[in-house]
Parts: sequence; C-alpha cells; structure tokens
Amino acid sequence: MPVARFTLLRLGIFVACLGLLWLLGLRSVEQQIWLVLGAGVLSMAVSFVVLRRQRTAVAERIDERVARAMDHRAQRRAAHRPSADEVAEDREAQG
Repeated sequence: MPVARFTLLRLGIFVACLGLLWLLGLRSVEQQIWLVLGAGVLSMAVSFVVLRRQRTAVAERIDERVARAMDHRAQRRAAHRPSADEVAEDREAQG
C-alpha cells in the first residue's frame, strides 16, 4: 500500500506542477514539450522534499519483500539439497 500511495502522491504533484506552469503561460502547442518537461523536473524536486517520509516507507517495504523472498529461496534450496547420507548412498550405488 505505501507504494501505491507514494505513486498517487507523485502523480498529484506532477499534475499540480503542470497546472501551475500552464497558468504561468506555457499554453501554446509549441510550448507543450517545455510544459511537460518543466512539470516533470519541478515535481521531482518538490516530491523529493515533500515526500521524504513516504519514500522511506516505500524503501522499507521493498527491503522487507526482498529479504522475505531471499529467505524463501534459501529455504527452498535447503529443502531440495540432498543430505550427506543420501550423497554417500548414491555414490555407493553408482560405484
């Protein structure tokens, strides 16, 4: 949920910056690229400062998910790894 919230807040800040630059006069067809680029840069700067707490929550959530996935993977590997007795029995059967 923190990822969705952070994404929606970033999108809202972008739209607000887009509206602000439009109100400041970047309205013509020739200026549309500057409008979008300016809103992108401005919203990046604003969200970097304003959304620090949400960004930290997203990073922690991602870190937890990666750690959980790595633990799950290690457990699966350990469950499928043959024991020393099984390896010795296989060698005796082959040799």
